[in-house]
Amino acid sequence: MNITLINKWVAGLASALCLNLAQAQTTDSACPLKSQSIVIDAASISYTQGGSGQTLLLLHGLFGQKEQWADMACALVSEGFHVIIPDLPGYGQSNTYPITIYQLESQVATLAHFMKVVSGKPFHIAGNSMGGAIAALYANQFPQEIRSLAFIGAPLGIIAWSNQVKNAIFRGVNPFIPIDTAQFDLEMGLLFAKPPVIGGDIKAQLIQEYRNNNRHYQQVWDIVNFYGNSLNQLPNQVVPTLIVWGERDAIFNISGLKPLTKKFPHSQSHHLANAGHLVMLEQPQQIAHLYASFLKNSR
Repeated sequence: MNITLINKWVAGLASALCLNLAQAQTTDSACPLKSQSIVIDAASISYTQGGSGQTLLLLHGLFGQKEQWADMACALVSEGFHVIIPDLPGYGQSNTYPITIYQLESQVATLAHFMKVVSGKPFHIAGNSMGGAIAALYANQFPQEIRSLAFIGAPLGIIAWSNQVKNAIFRGVNPFIPIDTAQFDLEMGLLFAKPPVIGGDIKAQLIQEYRNNNRHYQQVWDIVNFYGNSLNQLPNQVVPTLIVWGERDAIFNISGLKPLTKKFPHSQSHHLANAGHLVMLEQPQQIAHLYASFLKNSR
């Protein structure tokens, strides 16, 4: 792993943990992702978009932010696609919604309003982790709007939390809401096959963000945790589906790949060696190529 990639991971992680750092924005002049905002359902959604061609909606996971997709989105733009990447309602800079927005049904409803305004035509939808669950629920509720579905990393809702996550919870530690250095390092070890090296100052800022807003994070976690079986409750889906799962995912074990392919029988799946949960940060170019090939072949 080179230092450039480490720096990109640090920026992406800062964004994932809701710390608005300027370096999280892409500066690639060949990738014209533009930041915008729009009022939807009495609050504002912040999003980036760029490129031309078929539209792809990319959804981040729990406590994530749109900048996690930056490198992969740039690669998809170069492959000839139009990408739209929102901070999900309540997350990142889309942070003025009430607490009820964190119900996944509310996420789907608000995103449907958002896409009618900014796109207004059928599109492809993809998500990571909780974003994958939201994408699947959206495709099930509005099948006429969705051309294909992609799980970029293991989704919430098909398999229980890993033993590593459960063991941390049993010890009284929520690894997604770290309040000290040891808990933060645990989170990084769960999210990545090879955790990035993060400087002490940035790590301290990230931890302090969790401490300052701990009650809010706990409330959101409590709501989202009700959706651990949400995909299993869906009927088998007919939408063309891409599944990408990191072999070293320590949030949702790769054993969940089998039941997911049964639930989405019109799918092609890939398991990535040396990849964990946030696969779009770990292998953005490779996954963009896989996704673009899937989209082009499924036309």
